[in-house]
Amino acid sequence: MNALVRIVKEQVTSFPLILRLAAYETKSKYQMNYLGVLWQFLNPLIQMLAYWFVFGMGIRKSGAVSTGIGEVPFIIWMLAGLIPWFFISPTILDGSNSVFKRINMVAKMNFPISALPSVAIAANLFSYFVMMGIYVIALLAFGIYPSVHWIEYFYYLFCMIVFMFSFSLFNSTISVLVRDYQFLLQSVTRLLFFLLPVFWDISHQLGKNHPNMLAAIKLNPLFYIIDGFRHSFMGGTWFFEDMKYTLYFWIFTLLLLTAGSLLHMKFRDKFVDFL
Repeated sequence: MNALVRIVKEQVTSFPLILRLAAYETKSKYQMNYLGVLWQFLNPLIQMLAYWFVFGMGIRKSGAVSTGIGEVPFIIWMLAGLIPWFFISPTILDGSNSVFKRINMVAKMNFPISALPSVAIAANLFSYFVMMGIYVIALLAFGIYPSVHWIEYFYYLFCMIVFMFSFSLFNSTISVLVRDYQFLLQSVTRLLFFLLPVFWDISHQLGKNHPNMLAAIKLNPLFYIIDGFRHSFMGGTWFFEDMKYTLYFWIFTLLLLTAGSLLHMKFRDKFVDFL
């Protein structure tokens, strides 16, 4: 518990520096390109259009999906899951590699190593919020206007940030100790894309014929987050209507955060020795 409290305190006290480092990292990443930081938005935008063309216009027979608010254009339904995924996917990889990549830099600074995963998360949040802004404009353009359910979005945003930090803190320590772990994460991340409700309605398609398989897939906390984002904008259920699933998510996340904190504090002073 002491390790967990210390880790949380380090994030709070280092928050201004975390934002500055995230902004610097974002600018430096694209400073040699003609379009600069615009690539951080153009790249996911091009991917969105590609997924919509393939899955929305090509594979699907219709361009709409039945939801709690009627027939919603498939592009709107898909983006509700795809935009969070464009944040989650790079954050898994950047967060897991954050300590190994920057340990030599912060070793000479008065900066807690535990905040390095937070820098990776903050850097990816910049482009995420821009994409969400574009998504809100798209919702309004298709006649989907704000409702009381939109408030729930901020709850799931908090869930996503807390889980990604817990996951990144745990993975960043393992990645320093075992470098093969980074390659395993890359493969698992590719697989996760097809096991999450990003571009297909898993609950609807597996719920009737394969309920046990659906129950196993929903054990992934990312399912809870992505499905929750979609419910927020599509007028679905509230998170407190399924308290068992909500409690499962938070128990899993807090256990992961505790394990990551203990592991991080145990090996923190020895990170440089593993480089």
